Amino acid sequence: MNSARPWPTLVVASALTLICAVAAGVAGSAAGTELTRGPTAAELHTAAQREVSERWRTWPTGRIFPATLPYSAEQGGQERASRIGISPRTACDPVDTKAVKALRKAGCKGVLRATYIDALRGVLVTIGVVALRDELGAVRAKSAFADTGKPVPGLHPLAFRGTVSDRFTPSVRQAGSVRQAGPYLVLTTAGQVDGRPAGSSGEERPAIFAFAAEMSERVLTDLSTPEMPDCAAEEWRC
Repeated sequence: MNSARPWPTLVVASALTLICAVAAGVAGSAAGTELTRGPTAAELHTAAQREVSERWRTWPTGRIFPATLPYSAEQGGQERASRIGISPRTACDPVDTKAVKALRKAGCKGVLRATYIDALRGVLVTIGVVALRDELGAVRAKSAFADTGKPVPGLHPLAFRGTVSDRFTPSVRQAGSVRQAGPYLVLTTAGQVDGRPAGSSGEERPAIFAFAAEMSERVLTDLSTPEMPDCAAEEWRC
């Protein structure tokens, strides 16, 4: 004969209440921890990468293209190129035709351009910042441009009427470069102020245009280097 007796209703109810209270306490503690904890390393990394990818849109163009850019002079020492102007357009088309198709396929968001003149006021350089949807897209898009120093296929020059750059047309291009980091490409195209077409100046002197790539690397480094997120600041979404 089984001598066990059923628990009184009050005892059972009390036990269930205790279990529910404990469960609620654990759940509340977990929820509180989730709400009050700081961002994880992975979340900070994601926020930093997101901020980098939006710099082409959120940074003032004067920050992307400073009034002057330093470079190493051909004869030695440091010089500074001066900015002539910045284009208000952001379309993905100021490049040669085949490259336009490659940029769009790779997820081009926009292209920013600015033109500079060297310290000796003999060489013009247009720098183009191409913003892609991600790093993989930027890597793929890079292959559409010449990486041998040739200007074609490459970036179109940006001329400003009434300035020393007003004759800077595609036929004047004599050198080009392409660099990539993160979701960005930075392109350059360079030519001489007098507007002479490529190949008409006799012996080629590629060294006089080499500083353009150095300038582009400075622009690219600023754009693509992540910063530690400050989750309290308005520009960050942690």
